[in-house]
Amino acid sequence: MAAVKADTKSFYREVVQATIERIAATLDEALDLEALARAAGLSPFHFHRVFRGMVGETPLELARRLRLERAAFRLSRTDAPVTDVAFGAGYDTHEAFTRAFKASFGTSPSGFRQKGYRRTGLAATCGIHYDTAGGVPPFIARDSGGHHMQVDIVEMPELRVASVRHVGPYNQISQAYEQLSSIAGPAKLFQQPGAALVGLYYDDPDTTPPAELRSDAGILVPASLPMPAGLTEQILPAGRYAMTKHTGGYEQLGDTWGRLLGEWLPASGHRLGPTPSFELYRNTPMDTPKDQLVTEIYAPIA
Repeated sequence: MAAVKADTKSFYREVVQATIERIAATLDEALDLEALARAAGLSPFHFHRVFRGMVGETPLELARRLRLERAAFRLSRTDAPVTDVAFGAGYDTHEAFTRAFKASFGTSPSGFRQKGYRRTGLAATCGIHYDTAGGVPPFIARDSGGHHMQVDIVEMPELRVASVRHVGPYNQISQAYEQLSSIAGPAKLFQQPGAALVGLYYDDPDTTPPAELRSDAGILVPASLPMPAGLTEQILPAGRYAMTKHTGGYEQLGDTWGRLLGEWLPASGHRLGPTPSFELYRNTPMDTPKDQLVTEIYAPIA
């Protein structure tokens, strides 16, 4: 088992390291996030959760930071016009570059150059910084204690879900749940055996424009029950899942996902399966204080 765990940890580390090297080598190219996920052999949702959990930054955040570090190097060691440095960092305007640079370095690009600053690296727990020689050292995996979190490997039966699609910011999915409830209530779906609300999320909110995020608000329903008009049937495959419980507000669920997939998973000896991840809500804000909300999150295990 120890060898399996080592192989699994090595697999995810190699996937992330290769992605970091690819980003560092193509700073002047637009970041194709779906291509990065395909190269890693993972779904976009799973890939970005693993990457963010292990590195502490999303691929997009890493690329932006490295471009800013490169810009700082050019400001401190060359006479290139600030506008050229801004365009080289991927900013369309001098003003946008100045805002981003000042937020990161505490001074404007011109001020940075005039004061003769030599420090070009920004804070990064992963240890990866812009290198003029193009080298990329092994990254330092994030460790916030996630590999010690309580996770159960559970065998789940096939689950049938009646759902409403939501496209837009995840924090607005309540609109879809309201629509779901308006149909599920009269259809008595909440009174069916095993009824529980389900959330399915298909895109990573750190890398997908909010208006394009896809998710489904759903409820578990028996296989024999006719599907009410206005709801879409989805089937969650039977199989093994890694399950952990999140207690508290929904706005912290992203951090729990990051620790599960970015810290626990690489150390667990398991690999992700190809089926969707999902969330089960054991209570709701309608009848439960925020700090007592219980969400079970499920990631498929190969």
